[in-house]
Amino acid sequence: MNSSIADTEERGKLWRTSVPGSVDDSPLHLCDEPRPVPTSGELLIAVQACGVCRTDLHVVEGDLPVHEPHVVPGHEIVGVVAALGEECGTAFRIGDRVGVPWLRHTCGTCSFCTAGKENLCAESRYTGWDHDGGFAQWAVVPVDYALTLPDGYGTAELAPLLCAGIIGYRALLLAELPEHGVLGLYGFGGSAHIVAQLARSAGATVHVMTRDPVAREFALSLGLDSAQDTYAAPPQQLDAAIVFAPIGGIVPAALEALAPGGTVVLAGIHMTDIPALDYQRHLFHEKRVRSVEANTRENARAFLEVCARIHLTVQTTEYPFSRVPDALRDLRHGRFAGAAVIVM
Repeated sequence: MNSSIADTEERGKLWRTSVPGSVDDSPLHLCDEPRPVPTSGELLIAVQACGVCRTDLHVVEGDLPVHEPHVVPGHEIVGVVAALGEECGTAFRIGDRVGVPWLRHTCGTCSFCTAGKENLCAESRYTGWDHDGGFAQWAVVPVDYALTLPDGYGTAELAPLLCAGIIGYRALLLAELPEHGVLGLYGFGGSAHIVAQLARSAGATVHVMTRDPVAREFALSLGLDSAQDTYAAPPQQLDAAIVFAPIGGIVPAALEALAPGGTVVLAGIHMTDIPALDYQRHLFHEKRVRSVEANTRENARAFLEVCARIHLTVQTTEYPFSRVPDALRDLRHGRFAGAAVIVM
């Protein structure tokens, strides 16, 4: 390993999952372990902040199948390069601030990878699911999947951009919203409040549907066009809708709100069962339903370049490292607007 600013730091604290279960119980435990050592092509990151994503909640509670037993969740990591393994090239140096996102490995050779669709690679691997993530003082990331971060944002503000922002950006691309179109957002948390600003910056009308009255007030404070309850009809037909809430029952309502030819995008990695659809009410008139699976590195870099040009308001609630379980519980029960971020 190259010389580093981490040489005197031999151990670190981290939160590991135990048996998957409700965050209202105790599915995480705090550990003290040796600092990880980056292998060839990896960076060691001293974690400064890590966003708390709903996917972390799904990993901890067992909604997603266990990929790595007792994994450390967290995949919206902002930190400083503390050491470089061999063959890391010259893109990053010790002391650089970098981002560590959800996607951390693809094969690079399959038909999906070579067609620019690496998010569909069967060999894809993910931070905080297949490999220890950012609810820790130290993390490692393959250098090819580390991200350069835009200026003009605080450390805590950057963290939600690394998944909530990137996934929301991809969802907006898949929505194929026409110029000056009408967009509906179902659920208004960490991802939706970023997407709403992206859409408005491009001239779209944005309507929000969410059960949380605090989130509705937040949406209106951002200058969005309306905010109503989850199952209330928006004030006009939608050209596209993005469903962020992991509730399958929302899908028929979103489809019914679409104009002919519109698209509903399902932006979560997990969703409860979708009820039976009525063909005439929900699907006729060439309406489309699309899901989002992760993102490509090209998506991530393009989104962060947009963030450098258009300063987004990133609403965060900060938690100290000692309160990771509290942050997950508060996410589960909708106790904050925007995104939660663990800060070191």
